[in-house]
Amino acid sequence: MSFPQLLLEGRTVLVAGAGPGLGRALALRSALAGADVVLAARSADRLNALAEEVTDLGRRALVVPTDLADDASIARLADTAVREMGRLDAVVYNANMQPPHESLVDGDMDAARSTADVNVWGALNLTRRLTPALRETKGSVVMVNSMVLYNRRPRFGAYRMMKAALLACARGLSVDLGPMGIRVNTVAPGYIWADKVQAHFERLAASRGMTPEEVYAEVAAETDLRRLPEPEAIADAVVFLFSDMARAITGQSINVDCGQTHH
Repeated sequence: MSFPQLLLEGRTVLVAGAGPGLGRALALRSALAGADVVLAARSADRLNALAEEVTDLGRRALVVPTDLADDASIARLADTAVREMGRLDAVVYNANMQPPHESLVDGDMDAARSTADVNVWGALNLTRRLTPALRETKGSVVMVNSMVLYNRRPRFGAYRMMKAALLACARGLSVDLGPMGIRVNTVAPGYIWADKVQAHFERLAASRGMTPEEVYAEVAAETDLRRLPEPEAIADAVVFLFSDMARAITGQSINVDCGQTHH
């Protein structure tokens, strides 16, 4: 499936957290929209396989294995992307590390704290490093958030804290970078219908004596559209936010969850 027009033609998009599922969709949908793509994650093998898919679509792909919790690795990513691609127009921060699902009252604080470098500080660090390049192109940043901001599920307190901090980071950057012409937004998916969620539903079904289809229907019933979004649906929202069609949108968080949450 291609876009009716090449919304990102002639541009370069950096996907930080270009893993399977949503990370892959972000890269491929950006390429389909006309962009060359910089791919960053820890697994070089996975990045190389994704790069082949991008080049098969006729776009250039640059692989930069990166530890997004490490300052030096982030600096190397930023320098390499700008040097090799010549320009940078957009950054999507999709890196994520879930802290333990525990109560905030008696959970392991050190275990939760250890995820902050990836979940929050990596996003800020990468954006700061790339600000000069984004200023030249009047670029755009999108950070991937979560519906956990709005729901009340138990044992997600630490994760909710991380995502709330990421939202505040994006809004603060929107204020600071707006005068430079740089836009900063977030998207907040719910369940994403891909491998991890499918496997989770299969485990739930087995434990409850149900079929995976029944679990899906139960969860989907909580959404307005009675279905769960696939990775490409979230990626398309990001492509829109990168494009000139969203040129007046900044400092916003858009739920992409088929109406599972409202705000």
